[in-house]
Amino acid sequence: MTRSWPAVALAALCVGAGITHFAAPRPYDSIVPRALPGEPRTWTHLSGVAEIAVGVAVAVPRTRRLGATLAAALFVAVFPANVTMAWRYRTKPAKARAVAYGRLPLQVPLVLWALRVRRSSS
Repeated sequence: MTRSWPAVALAALCVGAGITHFAAPRPYDSIVPRALPGEPRTWTHLSGVAEIAVGVAVAVPRTRRLGATLAAALFVAVFPANVTMAWRYRTKPAKARAVAYGRLPLQVPLVLWALRVRRSSS
């Protein structure tokens, strides 16, 4: 088995984040953009399944390249939820705002990390 610590860490991050969508869904429900049809909990669970699936794909060397590509796409796809969170937290206490605003630039290194794992998996 090929070990790539950046890939293993990315897989763990994705699977862990996906599990939290089920273990503690309320924070995720609250940042689902209202423009999306249906119930926020449905989107929370769907995104949790997607994160777990992507993490598993990254963990397996045979599917790592595809999984890392999908991870990068997923990090881009969830960016609107982070924007929604930042907007909704604009009147919250400073600590909560800092967390919400900090999520926005965090997407860039996550996407770059996934793309790096993709490149190293060819």
